[in-house]
Amino acid sequence: MSPPVREGRRRLAVVLWGVLGVVAVLVEAICRLGATAARILTGHTLTTGQLVLLAAWTVTIAYFEGYRGFQQRFSPRVVARALHLAEHGRPLHVALAPLYCMALLHATRRRLIATWALVAGIVALILLVRQMPPPYRAIVDAGVAFALAWGAVSILVCLARGLAGRPPGISADVPEEAHRAAIDAEHLARQAARAGGPCDP
Repeated sequence: MSPPVREGRRRLAVVLWGVLGVVAVLVEAICRLGATAARILTGHTLTTGQLVLLAAWTVTIAYFEGYRGFQQRFSPRVVARALHLAEHGRPLHVALAPLYCMALLHATRRRLIATWALVAGIVALILLVRQMPPPYRAIVDAGVAFALAWGAVSILVCLARGLAGRPPGISADVPEEAHRAAIDAEHLARQAARAGGPCDP
């Protein structure tokens, strides 16, 4: 096997490990929430108001979490970070590729804060939902499971596009990019200052 072919396979393996690891986490949550919701809903007869609430909640979370959260932001970034990792990955980052792709490590400070704050919010929400009475807990769980399923599918679509040569047009939010952008901005500012300095009145 020639070195280019071997390197190409290595990169593909890194991308698949990172992205499919994230999808596996989502699938586990989908199965767990879906099973809980199904068990509760089959044991309770929902009122008309509760059915309306289920439909409204599912549509709302599908739009804000599934479409805006996953499809437009999280999913493209997962794939962008996986592709970046395949090109510039360190052994530790490759070993922890799913966490890397979720931006839980080796990301810009802003991205790390946002991601860990999101994780803390999700944990708090889980603890809160567990205290809800059964029909309403099932309603919440069913909507969340649907949004997560939307997210998992959108990640796979982004992955397929990325492997087909159409990487997502979104920043991987790695520290090197932020550092390089800062250097470029400083360089441009110095060039502008030098160009404008002699012409100042």
